[in-house]
Amino acid sequence: MADVPSQLDGHNDWPWNIRGWYSNDMRRTGFDLNSVSIGQTDIERLTRGRVGAQFWSAFVPCPRGPALTGQETHGESHLEAVKKTLQQIDLIHLMIQMYPKYFALAKNATEVLEVFSSGRIACVIGVEGLHQIGNSFSCLRLYRSLGVRYVTLTHNCSNLYADAATTPSVHSRGLSEEGEMMVREMNRIGLMIDLSHTSETVQGRVLGLSRAPVIFSHSSCYSLCPHLRNVSDNVLDSLKLNDGIIMICFLRELVSPINGGEPSLQDVIDHIIYAGERIGYDHVGIGSDFDGMLKGPDGLDEVSDYPQLVAGLVSRGVSLDNIKTVIGLNILRVMEKVDSVSRTMMLNKSHLPECDAVASSWTDEERGMMYQEGLRRSRR
Repeated sequence: MADVPSQLDGHNDWPWNIRGWYSNDMRRTGFDLNSVSIGQTDIERLTRGRVGAQFWSAFVPCPRGPALTGQETHGESHLEAVKKTLQQIDLIHLMIQMYPKYFALAKNATEVLEVFSSGRIACVIGVEGLHQIGNSFSCLRLYRSLGVRYVTLTHNCSNLYADAATTPSVHSRGLSEEGEMMVREMNRIGLMIDLSHTSETVQGRVLGLSRAPVIFSHSSCYSLCPHLRNVSDNVLDSLKLNDGIIMICFLRELVSPINGGEPSLQDVIDHIIYAGERIGYDHVGIGSDFDGMLKGPDGLDEVSDYPQLVAGLVSRGVSLDNIKTVIGLNILRVMEKVDSVSRTMMLNKSHLPECDAVASSWTDEERGMMYQEGLRRSRR
């Protein structure tokens, strides 16, 4: 499997654990990402797990209070979320700068493979919820300029744009008018749309609107585990038509067997095989959500356990070609297609940027003075 990362994982919350454990302070005594005494991720375990590329989540929790139901769409809580998001994106860049032997930033599929071929881990950045953009298209575009390559439309809270799966609906059709604008803008600038955490209504709307393939960065199959965060068969079928992918999550409550037994590695493999057989292995990936949980399924508890997942897929009869697509090639294909759609839209001048509603910084008197001066100049 030399032509594809040993494992490309769509979602890991290690940066949030670093914030919690080290307060993002790399000057702190004992700061060492090679071996971390808490959580499911560090450099030593990434190496043992043969991780070739990782989407790091620049996660920030939903604001407290009315924003949890989408009632509050502006205010200080949203500005604080932007500040924290920038801190988390900066942390990921600092991780790469401090450990250049192991990490390098990648912003497209070609760069992922180049970094992997150099023997390092390709680092791609995701943002987990539009509550993190301060309701600003400008913020969204700036995040992309900093290396963000996917944005989840919601986390566990509805927002100005879309309804979450696990909170009350606040938009009559799941996706607001601003949400439709967001889909177009993300297509235009080449940001992958992540539908994990969104309601099924939102998923159907976005799959009907998006010009580019979409992803579920960390979700599993509803038919095997009926949790609101999982993906229904109807949505899976639409995802295939969109050429997107579902990246199977290891979160225990998302892979727990219906019979109520303890979730295990085999349950995760069940979800991979179920999705692969229903919509094709070209539409399946891995999005562990490591460090977004205290404990993983039995046999799949930390990033060093990926080889056991691959071995398990082999033992269950999944072909090597299908395994290669699942552990990396599929998400690289989606990244390439999203970039291709963006290039096409950028060349088409009818696809103009969505802009924030910004009040003029001039008074009426100042505007009048500028207008009169413009008239004077035009008469010269």
